[in-house]
Amino acid sequence: MVNKVSTSAEAALQSIVQDGQTIAVGGFGLCGIPEALIKALKQSGVKQLTCISNNAGVDDYGLGLLLQSKQIKKMISSYVGENKVFERQFLNGELEVELTPQGTLAEKLRAGGAGIPAFYTATGVGTSIAEGKELREFNGQSFLLETSLCADIALIKAYKADKAGNLVFRKTARNFNPECAMAGRYTIVEVEHIVELGEIDPDDIHLAGIYVNAIVLNAQPEKRIEQRTLKVAV
Repeated sequence: MVNKVSTSAEAALQSIVQDGQTIAVGGFGLCGIPEALIKALKQSGVKQLTCISNNAGVDDYGLGLLLQSKQIKKMISSYVGENKVFERQFLNGELEVELTPQGTLAEKLRAGGAGIPAFYTATGVGTSIAEGKELREFNGQSFLLETSLCADIALIKAYKADKAGNLVFRKTARNFNPECAMAGRYTIVEVEHIVELGEIDPDDIHLAGIYVNAIVLNAQPEKRIEQRTLKVAV
C-alpha cells in the first residue's frame, strides 16, 4: 500500500530543499496558504530562493516570513500590495520581482504541469508586460508568447488527503494550489485531514495523488482574515 505521509513538515523538507531552488507556493491572499510548510522552509535556512506565488503573504505570515529572513531572492507574483517588507526590499534593490498578470500566472503553471513549453495570450499586449516578448497576430489580433513555469518543489495546501495523496480542496482555498502541485517536480501538501485509501469517493477527488510526493498533517491551521470588513449600524 502506498503511504506518502510524513511525520512532520520538517521531515518532509529534509534533504529535499536546497539553496537556489525554485519553489511554487499555493494560496491566494491568505487563503489556502501552506503555513506549516512555509515555517519549516524558513527553519531549514535555505536561501537564494525563487518563489512562484500569486502573492507574497503579509509581513508576519505566509511568504512574508521568508522575506523577513531574506531567504527569497526573486518573486514571480501577481499581487504583492499587502507586504511592507516586500516593498522595502524591492525598492532597495534587495529583491528581484517578475510581476505577472493573474490569469497568465495560473496558465503558466498549468502549462508547465501539462508539459506545454509556451502559449500565446492577449493579456499584456501594449503594456510593459510585453517588453522583450515575441508578438504574433492571429485572426487580426495581437498575442504575446508566454513561457510556462515549472518548479523544483511545490508547497501546497488542501483540506483532505488519503495516504496515496489524492486531494480534496475546500471551496476558494483551492485557488492556485492544483496548478502549483502540477508544476512542481516534487510536491508536498499540507492537509487538515488524512484518511485511508478508498475513503474518498473517486468523483470527489480534485487532484490525483500522482502529483503528490509527500503529505503533512496540520490538523489545526491558523485561518486568518486578510481584510476584515464590518458593517456600521446607522
